Amino acid sequence: MPLARIDLVQGKSAEYRRAIGEVVYDAMTEALMVPKDDRFQVTNEHPAENFVADENYLGIKRTGDCVIIQLMLNAGRTVEAKQAFYKAVADGLHEHLGLRRADVFISLVEVPKENWSFGNGEAQYAT
Repeated sequence: MPLARIDLVQGKSAEYRRAIGEVVYDAMTEALMVPKDDRFQVTNEHPAENFVADENYLGIKRTGDCVIIQLMLNAGRTVEAKQAFYKAVADGLHEHLGLRRADVFISLVEVPKENWSFGNGEAQYAT
């Protein structure tokens, strides 16, 4: 059910972009209890002049390697599950790609279940 949008500055390899998607998916299944094979991701690269991530907001020093991850998902996860997800993604990207944890920006957008259609013009999760 989650839809992951991953945005970064142009210039990283296909393997780098693929690794980001893998880390995000693994964290979704482990921390957010997303079912296996429930993977929908869009990765977008942007010219540096079209990608703004403030270098100092909240005292966090970001670089041009900042990755913005937005996950749209069903409402209802606990704060603890969300915190575990944030940590798993930041740690995983640092471990697999050497990405600084400060360069991992994550936003969760929660929606009601009836706001999804996975195909066939049906709302599969509507009650």
